[in-house]
Amino acid sequence: MWDTGAVARGDGRLNHDLIPGEKGPQDACGVFGVWAPGEDVAKLTYFGLYALQHRGQESAGIATGDGEKILVYKDMGLVSQVFDETALSSLKGHIAIGHTRYSTTGGSTWENAQPTLGGAGRSTLALAHNGNLINTVELKALVDEHFGGTRITGELARGNTSDTALVTTLLAADEDRTPEQAALELLPKLKGAFSFVFMDETTLYAARDPWGVRPLALGRLERGWVVASETAALQTIGAAVIREVEPGELIVIDEDGLRSHKFAEPQPKGCVFEYVYLARPDAVIRGRVVHEARVEMGRVLAREHPVDADLVIGVPESGVPAAVGYSQESGIPFGQGFVKNAYVGRTFIQPSQTLRQLGIRLKLNPLEHTIRGKRLVVVDDSIVRGNTQRAQIRMLREAGALEIHVRISSPPVQWPCFYGIDFATRAELIATGLGVEEIRASIGADSLGYISEEGMIGATNQPADELCSACFTGKYPIQLPEDGRIGKHVLETLPLTVRTGHDRSVDVEGVTLGVGTGGANALQHP
Repeated sequence: MWDTGAVARGDGRLNHDLIPGEKGPQDACGVFGVWAPGEDVAKLTYFGLYALQHRGQESAGIATGDGEKILVYKDMGLVSQVFDETALSSLKGHIAIGHTRYSTTGGSTWENAQPTLGGAGRSTLALAHNGNLINTVELKALVDEHFGGTRITGELARGNTSDTALVTTLLAADEDRTPEQAALELLPKLKGAFSFVFMDETTLYAARDPWGVRPLALGRLERGWVVASETAALQTIGAAVIREVEPGELIVIDEDGLRSHKFAEPQPKGCVFEYVYLARPDAVIRGRVVHEARVEMGRVLAREHPVDADLVIGVPESGVPAAVGYSQESGIPFGQGFVKNAYVGRTFIQPSQTLRQLGIRLKLNPLEHTIRGKRLVVVDDSIVRGNTQRAQIRMLREAGALEIHVRISSPPVQWPCFYGIDFATRAELIATGLGVEEIRASIGADSLGYISEEGMIGATNQPADELCSACFTGKYPIQLPEDGRIGKHVLETLPLTVRTGHDRSVDVEGVTLGVGTGGANALQHP
């Protein structure tokens, strides 16, 4: 385990959350791959990505292969915004991979959208990645070493600053090796979280890091195979769920069938936050239905933090299963306290200060006739900055709630994630340096209770030593770089001489732009 020291606490200042611009925890991405001759693989991938949209909303892309060439179509936006019938009909072949992105390494730009492309000789490689690598600087050094300072082409030359582009470049760097051979050599060198799907013109590949941080599942079609970040995406397209891709496993699917390689010994450290918030409630992770885990978290909350109240409500959507469990265990009736606008997605229209002062509510509205005059238990999955809960409590009081008792189905989030979730920085996390009573006062609740770490983990039915809970404890199971060279924009602040011939770590005045060293600095980056 890699432990951490203390840094300055967050100030809990209010940014009106129920309008665009205030985001909660975001997962890195959703990935999907299919090998199915005779099927419309582009449309299968589209619907698979649609089922994984909750895992990333910044960009989306699909690559297809027909045995001779690979075509890629990708753009910024939601899956339904990027693709239409015309785009999908142009993506022909028997093999496809897809990706829907939330950025964790590399900014949210078109250049960083996935799948990424690489090539050597007559072969092309396309790759999609869920997770986040922590030895990005080492991988860049491998790229530098391989190309020996000569100018390279491909994603890096076009401005891609993601860890995924480095992996794609290294996998496709040697035309004398097949992607299968290259993967078996490269994958053991990667540190951090990765669930990969990648392809050449004829073959589908899937790989998962030895810690199994991010989920990846294997499914079967009548005429082929499918891999996806969550089992729900397999079921959406009518595939039978076979099993999870094992930690440290590389799967290869081609006309000869499916074969498996173990490239590293499994050291399971699955992300506990998948059960709390990230995964769809109908997903199954390591044999546990996520919805059942969340309901059980609510039951535990009711035992650990009981209160006299008239009504239990959940914050849509992720707080609702735990609210049901709280109601079942406590005997307090469950009801709907919020109405959610189902059609609010990402928007680039930012409200003016006048609209902010009017308290515009695009996402949630309180159901006044249900909550007026009631003592409420309000169940949510987590508190990050505190702005969300503060705005919700203000709305509920304006709607006539007598008392508001907040219950949270995860412990206080105090540390950033470097394995594929974009939390706030430590300085922004309200639980950094603030006790439960201080947080309660900050958000304006009458009482506040967090589930215990033991209670949360127990609800997952997984062994505690096989889960990563670093965002709650600060104990990182995959050791972070001691020099602090880590974070979302690490490749955008380090020298990129291989790509451009210009050292971007120094500006025109000679002032450094690079990331400083030291573990404390690393923890300032989401």
